[in-house]
Amino acid sequence: MTDAPHIWHFGNMRVVPDELCGVKLLKGAEANLCDMEGHLDLPDSMLEKLGWVVASIHDPVLPPDTAEDYTAAYIGAARNPYVDVIGHSGLTRHPYDYEAGVKAFRDAGKLVEINEGTFLSRPASLENCLKIASCCKAYECRVVVNSDAHFAAQIGRTPKALAMLAEIGFPPELIVNTSLDRFEAYLEERRMRVSRAAV
Repeated sequence: MTDAPHIWHFGNMRVVPDELCGVKLLKGAEANLCDMEGHLDLPDSMLEKLGWVVASIHDPVLPPDTAEDYTAAYIGAARNPYVDVIGHSGLTRHPYDYEAGVKAFRDAGKLVEINEGTFLSRPASLENCLKIASCCKAYECRVVVNSDAHFAAQIGRTPKALAMLAEIGFPPELIVNTSLDRFEAYLEERRMRVSRAAV
């Protein structure tokens, strides 16, 4: 995006410690899907050095198109071994085939983001988010719940996202960040996937 950090910012992540003040840090990026094949705006050579990659669609990078094209874009992103999470995919301006997408995400070991920020900044997308969460439940696709904090005081606050999941009886075992053990197990799975891709 036009105001995004320069690519050197992501190359410089090695100077950030793995732990700071008792908090473990994941060094990563929210990368943009930039075409209907699911390519991202950071090269694989950079993505493979990061510890967490969210792939999202944003209007300035990928303008509105058809549900068929967006389905192809998301499935393409899911094939990228360095992508961990499909970010805020319930946007009304970027519809896709949720069932086909969620099955592809599950089969590729990707997580679907359940995003608290949507309740504040994109309420028109909530119906889509509920459909996506229901598909994740039906097809046993794992999710990650986050605050999408755009301000420090919002970090870790996810009451509306969790209430939505509770409303549909979403299985806690499919939420990878409900416990440190479950999240670390995902990170180990990720390490193996990335090491295989780098060979």
